Amino acid sequence: MATQSLRRRTFFPESGEGPLLYAHRGASAHETENTMAAFQRAMADGADGVELDVQLCASGDVVVFHDDDLTRLVGRPERIDQLSLAALREVRLLPGGEIPTLAETLEACGPAALVNIEIKHDGLFPGGCRALVGAVAEVVARAGAGQRVLISSFSPGAIWLWRKIQPDVASGLLFERPRPFHRPWPLRTDVLLPLLLPLAVHPEHTLCTRDSVTRWRGQGYCVNAWTVDAPHRIAALADVGVCGIITNNPASARSALALTRRSAGG
Repeated sequence: MATQSLRRRTFFPESGEGPLLYAHRGASAHETENTMAAFQRAMADGADGVELDVQLCASGDVVVFHDDDLTRLVGRPERIDQLSLAALREVRLLPGGEIPTLAETLEACGPAALVNIEIKHDGLFPGGCRALVGAVAEVVARAGAGQRVLISSFSPGAIWLWRKIQPDVASGLLFERPRPFHRPWPLRTDVLLPLLLPLAVHPEHTLCTRDSVTRWRGQGYCVNAWTVDAPHRIAALADVGVCGIITNNPASARSALALTRRSAGG
């Protein structure tokens, strides 16, 4: 009970305060996504925490990288799971920067930063992500970061497995609006929420209406909306009562929230 209470204080904003801000892959509007520079810029720009993506490389290390392969950010076809950490240390991203490990990122963000760790796994069943989930759990435990980490995934299997092996570390289910022919849409919904019962829901921001947010909040969920940069939309999400906003530009989002609070105060 004490652990659950602490988690709620961590991820639910205080009454009267605006939503928490999570920098999407760091301050990716200004720095290369998922790099140390992006995470450090995010914290300097006033983010409450960061959102990042993790997967296993060939040597079994947890690295922070979004895509399955290096094509988009490096111009090479190799998959992350085919390269060792030593090989990835030699990779230079075309926009600038290097691929960090999760352990390095947790340390670089500082002890006060909230860290939303997305488990990159698309499958329904937990077998395909068991090694990744276990490795992430070990890194988080070694860093002593369990109280400030929020594990998220589009995969119900990943959330189920995390809840089974690390029930005291918060988790959240990612989902999005229906997109016909988008892979794999049937798994990227909130239909399994009643079975999973994570601390948080992470809906695409277009799903966040006053009614839906009120319903989720009434069910006890922390509601974190993704991914939003437009000031008017940030203000609207704050108005309907989301707990957190995931944004590429935390400095701009912080300014939008400040302006909203000043306007509300007359």
